[in-house]
Order: sequence, then C-alpha cells, then structure tokens
Amino acid sequence: MADSKSLTARKAGQKRSRAKSSTPKSKSGKRAAKPRSKASKSPAKLRAKASAKTAKLRDKASAKSSKSPAKVAQEPARRSNASDLAKQHRDISVSEFFAKNRHLLGFDNPSKALLTTVKEGVDNSLDACEEAGILPDIRVSISQISETRFRVIIEDNGPGILRAQVPKVFGSLLYGSKFHRLRQSRGQQGIGISAAGMYGLLTTGKPIIITTRTGPKKDAHHLELVIDTKLNAPKIKRDDVVEWDKKHGTRVEIELEGAYRGGQHSVDAYIRQISLANPHAEITYVPPKAEEHGAEHVFARVTNASPKETAEIKPHPYGVELGVLMQMFRDTTARNVRSCLQTDFSRVSAKTATEILEKANVPATRRPGEINRDQAESIHQVIQATKLMAPPMDCIAPIGEDLIEKALRSEVSAAFYASVSRRPAVYRGNPFLIEVGLAYGGDLPGDQTITAYRYANRVPLQYQQGACAITKAIAGTEWRNYQMQQPRGGLPVGPMLLMVHIASVWVPFTSESKEAIAHYPEIIKEIRLGLQECGRKVATHIRKQRREADAEKKRAYIVKYIPQVAIGLQQILSLNDGQRDKIVSNLTSTLEKSRKL
Repeated sequence: MADSKSLTARKAGQKRSRAKSSTPKSKSGKRAAKPRSKASKSPAKLRAKASAKTAKLRDKASAKSSKSPAKVAQEPARRSNASDLAKQHRDISVSEFFAKNRHLLGFDNPSKALLTTVKEGVDNSLDACEEAGILPDIRVSISQISETRFRVIIEDNGPGILRAQVPKVFGSLLYGSKFHRLRQSRGQQGIGISAAGMYGLLTTGKPIIITTRTGPKKDAHHLELVIDTKLNAPKIKRDDVVEWDKKHGTRVEIELEGAYRGGQHSVDAYIRQISLANPHAEITYVPPKAEEHGAEHVFARVTNASPKETAEIKPHPYGVELGVLMQMFRDTTARNVRSCLQTDFSRVSAKTATEILEKANVPATRRPGEINRDQAESIHQVIQATKLMAPPMDCIAPIGEDLIEKALRSEVSAAFYASVSRRPAVYRGNPFLIEVGLAYGGDLPGDQTITAYRYANRVPLQYQQGACAITKAIAGTEWRNYQMQQPRGGLPVGPMLLMVHIASVWVPFTSESKEAIAHYPEIIKEIRLGLQECGRKVATHIRKQRREADAEKKRAYIVKYIPQVAIGLQQILSLNDGQRDKIVSNLTSTLEKSRKL
C-alpha cells in the first residue's frame, strides 16, 4: 500500500517536471517569465483597480444609452428627392437680397449707415436740380433722437416728383431713370435712396416720409411708405395733400439706427468735400451737435453758372461685348444689319458699317434677328480691328479748372493752388475725363501724409481708399521728382491737398456701394498724367520758394555786415559820422535794387 502511494507521487512529480520543460522559451533562449499572480498584489490595489474598471464600464454604458436616441433623431426617415428639393425653390426679391446683404450698399455699421443715407439723398437732390436747370439749394438736417437713433431730413428746391412716381422711386429697389442711358449722372442703379429707406425700416420700423411739389400751382403731397422686401414693392401708409411753403421741391425724412462721429469718414467731411466738387450749389448743414461754425453752417455758392447740360449718347462699338451685341441685334427695330450698326451705335457711318459687314462676310441686307452666333462673333471681331472715332464728349460735364481753383481757395487756406482738366479719353467705349486740383502750403500740416479727396461724377468717395484706382495712381507717381517726400509705395508727405475727379457716363465702381473705382489701365494712366502736370506746377513753386529763402538768408547776412563795412571805411578814409551813414544808406539801396532785378 505504501509502495503504491509512493509510485503515484513519483509519477506526479515526473508529470510536473515534463510540464515545466515544455514551457516556451524567448528568442534569447531564456524561459519566459511567469506572470505575477494576483496574490502577489496588495488587496488595496486590487480593490482600487476593480472599482475603477467598474466605473469605466458604467460610464461607457451610460454614454452609449444617451447617444442612441440622438442618432435615431439625426438620421432622417427618408432622404429628400428631386421633387422635395424643387418645392424649396422660389424667386428671390432684390429687396429681400439687399435686406440680408445691406453691407453691399454701404450700410456696414451705424456710422457708415448715417453717412450713406445723407449721401444718397444729397446725390438725388443735386441730380434733379441740374437736370431741371435749377441752381441747387439743399438743406441737410440731422437730429439725434436717442443714443443710437437719428432723424435725417434732406430738402431741396428741385423740380419735385409726380405723385404717381413717388412710391416707385422711394419704395422699390432698382427703379430709376439713369441705368439705361449713357450720360453723366451721380446715381446709376436706382438703389440708393430706396435702400436708405429700407435700412431705416429694418432698424427702427419707421416709414420713409416724403413731401413733394412740382409747381407753385400744384398740390403738395405728403406720403409715408414702407418697402415690402418679399415683393420689392411699396406699401403706402399715408397719402395726404398738405400745405407747404416751397413752390417746388422734395423733402425726405428717414429715421434710422446710426452713430454720429467726426473724422475723415464723417458726415461733416462729406458735406465739405461735396461743396468743393459742386461750387454751383448752396448747402446748409445742421449737424446733431454744434461744430465750430455753430449750430448751422452754410457752404455758400461759388458760381451762379449751372453745369452744362449733358447729352445722352448711344453705345460705342468698342465697349459692346459679344453677348450684348447679339441681344442688340434681337431687340433692334432696324430692318437690316447695316442700318442697325448705323442707328444703334455711335460713330458708325454708312461707309464704316458697309466695310465692317464686308470684312465679316455678312450680307448688309440681312435682318438683324437672323444673325446667328458665328456671324455675330465675326462682326464683333471686325469691329475691334476697325479704327473708329472716339465717342462724343458732350455726354460729360467736368467741373473746370477755374471752378476747382475757386472752390479750393474758398475752403482751404494755402500758399499755392493749381488745377488741371485733362482731355477726354475712352475706356471700353465709355468716354471719361480726369480733373486734378492741388493746394500746397499755408495752414496745411507739413509733417503728415497729404490729404487726398477722391470724386466720381462730383460725388466724394470716402471709403475703401486703398482699393481705389485714384489712390493707386497717386502712390505710383514719383513725387520725389516734384520736390516732395514720399515713402516707397505710399502717398507723399507734405503740406498738400489733392482732389482727383473722374467724370464719365459710367463709372466702373468696385461694388454697389460706390466707394472705389476699378483699376482700369486707361483710367490709371490718365490720372497719373494729370497728377504729373500738377506736380510740375507745384515743383516750380517749391523751387521758387527755396530760391527766395536762400536770397533772404543772404540778404540778412549783408544787412548785418553793412554797418561794419561803413565803420571800416570811415576809419580808413577818415570820414565823419554823416558820411558813414550815407554809405550805409547807399549800400542798402543798392542791395534792394539788386533784389528787384
């Protein structure tokens, strides 16, 4: 019995030894180490590890349960198909678009919104008065209702507006008389004043108020209206006939959220600048806060002559693109393509039209509506290669060199003034003219960058100066050649004010807010030539000043030593005091005569 037990124990020991020998070895030939048993760890660590693991599993389960409903909610039961997407499409009103993108029209912030509202109202008043041949008398009044709310009133003595036209003019965007005609005017798109009224409605809920009268024997109409942005249509809230002391004119009142600030981009600066470019207008300005001129400041009329009346011209062939040319062929009332070129375009004679059609291999008797795309492209290419006269220039009305200088003298205290009106030029078939005015010295600061006033069709441009072609032309002019300091790539430094004006039938603004002029090479070239012409004049003045300063310095030295020379002569020649004084007098007289020569 004992032997059997010992035999069993021996066999068990052999089995354990075989199991140990069968344990796998590592790459280094050593037997892999046994993992530490749980018994070797302390009970506290084991409990902490178990509790941490339990908490982690609990958090994971709760997170999973909380996410599952959201996933179910986010996943739609059915994706949209083409029919569902089609139901979501609808027309977008231009008023609705600009109501959501009002920054495109210049209503970026409260201070700019106030300035834009004044600008649009004054521009309309000036245009209306000039077209009627009336010397403008404009009153701009801004009153502060609360910390952020202002009431803007613009009143003029223009021809007035017919009652039937008032709702469309002030209550519908892109409605106007200037977009489809080629003649110089301040407004172009028919957006400005109606957009200002829409901004006032959006920010205060108040309607735009209009009072207008077309003649002394006509009724004065008082209307209050708002814009339905979804329909781009006016809604009249009030329509009355009222008593008004003006014989003719228009009064516009808009209440809006705004901010009144001073500085370069203020309403004050705008009124001063527009008075320079419109010397035929008298502008009375009533600011919300009394400035140094008092509660009311009048910018007096410099001349009683109205700007010359501009004529409407037809499109020039050089400025017409292929798609526009094809559309004109479809819309024309001419019977054949030759008469279409003659009557619908400027500077195309019967002989020139025949030559163009012969080179394009298009029959002159072909109906314009039958012209296909290839034939229209051939005509367009031949037109660009044909030498044509420049478009007529009676469609633009420049300020004039004399009036620019008079306006600068009335507003700026300087030592030297100069002005230049360039000959008309053309870009993309559109005639334009560049004018430059300059004031130098006097009370202007000499240690700062020059002041640059930018104008387009007599309207100041006060924002986006760095993006404007006028600024690029000023910075690209070598002012060092004209005795001025200039940092590389920047505006010159010195006591100078520059005003640059472009007059055109269609000014290429960079945006709807009309704040900067696009960089057309033809425009930049003309501006630079005008600046160089003024630069030569101011350089002559600066050199003359320096010569006079040097001569004065030399004269001071001579005057200082004349008495000493007379004393020396008195000692050498034994002269008396009377003879010495006579020598001093003679030398001084000789010095003055030489200076006059």
